[in-house]
Amino acid sequence: MNIKVLNIDGSKSKDIIVSDKITGLKVNNKLLKYVIDWQLNLSKKRLAKTKQRNEVIGSTRKIYAQKGTGGARHASRKAPLFVGGGVAHGPKGDNYKNKKINKKTRKIALAQTISKKRNNNELFIFDDVKKEIKKTKIFNSFLVKNNLTNVLIVSDKETEKNIVKSVRNLRNVKLINEAGTNVYDLVKYKNVLFTTTSIKNIQDRLK
Repeated sequence: MNIKVLNIDGSKSKDIIVSDKITGLKVNNKLLKYVIDWQLNLSKKRLAKTKQRNEVIGSTRKIYAQKGTGGARHASRKAPLFVGGGVAHGPKGDNYKNKKINKKTRKIALAQTISKKRNNNELFIFDDVKKEIKKTKIFNSFLVKNNLTNVLIVSDKETEKNIVKSVRNLRNVKLINEAGTNVYDLVKYKNVLFTTTSIKNIQDRLK
């Protein structure tokens, strides 16, 4: 698929060929939601922690005889039934087990998200920036000229170094490295702006 390449300096644009394997896929919204939920789940800090029965300090002596007391059978006072005992099924802090998603599923979800952006005309590509841009005004003018708001910029390492100063103060604009491209950020921002190098690298990665 041919996609028009934008230029920050306003020079004549060209086209780049991007594989249909990342721009022409059928989108499974349930899969995207599943991966986003997994991402958000991983990002939460699990601070709450209760002691399990085996973590409570105390005697393990049997509290009274098994038979003949007329009461229920009990062993240790560390059981969840007693005050001061462990908590059954309570929060486990950092030991909380997160569900796992294999790499193949994550790759498919990422490719489908890029396809969804392309289908909605929210996918854009701009030429790699070879010289440092320090002024926010220059990059903002580029975004205004191309009617781009609420933008996620997925950049290669070289371009990221050259535009970071001009992008960091722009409202509703986020700059990430291509290595950190993820489904949640792509969905969160309305428009996605790739550099020519980053889209090629992601294309190779998702093959």
